[in-house]
Amino acid sequence: MRNVLAFLKREVVFTISLLLAILSCILAPGGNMLASIDWRTIGLLFSLMLVVQAFSSCGVFAWASRKLEEKVHGTRSLAAFLVLLVFMASMLVTNDVSLIAFVPFTLLVYPKEDVRGQRRLVVLETIAANLGSMTLPFGNPQNLYLYSHYQLDTKAFLLSLLPLTAVSLVLLLFACLTIRNQPVGGKTKTEVSNGNRRQLTLAIFQFLLVIATVLRAFDWRATLIVMLVSTLFSDKKLFGKVDYPLLGTFCFFFIFTGNMARIPAVTSFLTGHISGHEFGYALFSSQVISNVPAAILLSRFTSEGMTLVLGTDVGGLGTLVASLASLIGFKCYTKTGRSKGAYLISFCNRDLYKEAPCHDDRALPLKTNEYPFSPAA
Repeated sequence: MRNVLAFLKREVVFTISLLLAILSCILAPGGNMLASIDWRTIGLLFSLMLVVQAFSSCGVFAWASRKLEEKVHGTRSLAAFLVLLVFMASMLVTNDVSLIAFVPFTLLVYPKEDVRGQRRLVVLETIAANLGSMTLPFGNPQNLYLYSHYQLDTKAFLLSLLPLTAVSLVLLLFACLTIRNQPVGGKTKTEVSNGNRRQLTLAIFQFLLVIATVLRAFDWRATLIVMLVSTLFSDKKLFGKVDYPLLGTFCFFFIFTGNMARIPAVTSFLTGHISGHEFGYALFSSQVISNVPAAILLSRFTSEGMTLVLGTDVGGLGTLVASLASLIGFKCYTKTGRSKGAYLISFCNRDLYKEAPCHDDRALPLKTNEYPFSPAA
């Protein structure tokens, strides 16, 4: 029982989604919970998680990060490169995974004495993950769901998001100028072993298969079977590294929104008010219940799929709870004992342009074994 309580306390978003699902079942009893779950989204998300874990087990993230470190000479250029790396990686491996991969690395390589600079950079990486991930249909969970739910056209999707992506990237790189420039410490080297190269080849194949499935070239159930069988024979340990609480969170959100959609008062209100105001509703509801459940809930009451994509993607930049990725960035930064309050101040942009010394945080080193994507020996 103690372990269960510790798990629920640690996985706050999972716990909240579970409570919301239970509450919705009380408010709207008698529904088919399993029918409310979009199993295609869950299957694709699970497959993508397996691929990412396969890449990480090969040391790809650590190798790429250390190669990047060899090319920079100051914290400002390091910040710009890391923000760009997170921005681009989030398009391919989702915003959540890119933060899990690169925030711990940032805390390892950035000068420990500049706590404020570390904090600023993590906030910028969180923003970069949310903005970069909106570019492609599989960059973040709500895009994956909405793209699948509305059967959106790929070309129209890209044309709608690319201008916003380009502007976002320019502003992010400009924001890196607020990082105080100072020398970067020593370099480390990492190589991908021959054994890992074989695993890497398989991971690349799996990744291309999942992307093709997202684009509806293959049936998701066939792809899931291929992923399960190939992972079982290549490295079955990867199954234990999948973020099952996140998958559970999605299932509970689907149940919650399915039940809420059966409550007459909710249905009547949204049906009568959302038409023509989809962007605003998506933007506002994301601040309160996060952009993923907002996308799932609102999609039941409108046919304007692309408007919901834009609203929930932009809505993820608001409060800390507006995006699951923002919560993950916060969790990665504070789990080593760094100040939660100081991070929240930076997240709200209240100290991004101040250079005065900050005494509300500690320059705590990050242990090497806390970096989750260190390469295999």
